[in-house]
Amino acid sequence: MSRVKNIVGMIAGGVMALSSGAHSFLGWPVVETRLKAAAVPPDLLTGMNIIWQFGGLAMLTFALIAMTLFLKRLRGELVTLLPAAIIAVAYVAVGAWAFFTADFEPFYFIFIVPGLLLAFASLLRENEI
Repeated sequence: MSRVKNIVGMIAGGVMALSSGAHSFLGWPVVETRLKAAAVPPDLLTGMNIIWQFGGLAMLTFALIAMTLFLKRLRGELVTLLPAAIIAVAYVAVGAWAFFTADFEPFYFIFIVPGLLLAFASLLRENEI
């Protein structure tokens, strides 16, 4: 079962990495267009761009941390999965908050699903760490 969980952890990390790219490269142009249409001042637009791109980088960083941990475990190294569990909780919490705040918009499963996969993969018995 440990090997399956490590592979699921790698898959979750891969989904997170892909969604970070989509967030930064596909999401920002759509948001930027809507903000410009709403006549948002240029300084606010710049600030939003900076924050948006930082979010994408943070998502990629979380993905790389998770994938590194599970790759090491697949190679037989004994590493703690606490960082992956923390990332999983954050993803599920933010995804659930966004889902309920945005009137049950299914888009936010983009956070919930990889978070749940990562939670499954990182919840190992103590003797497996």
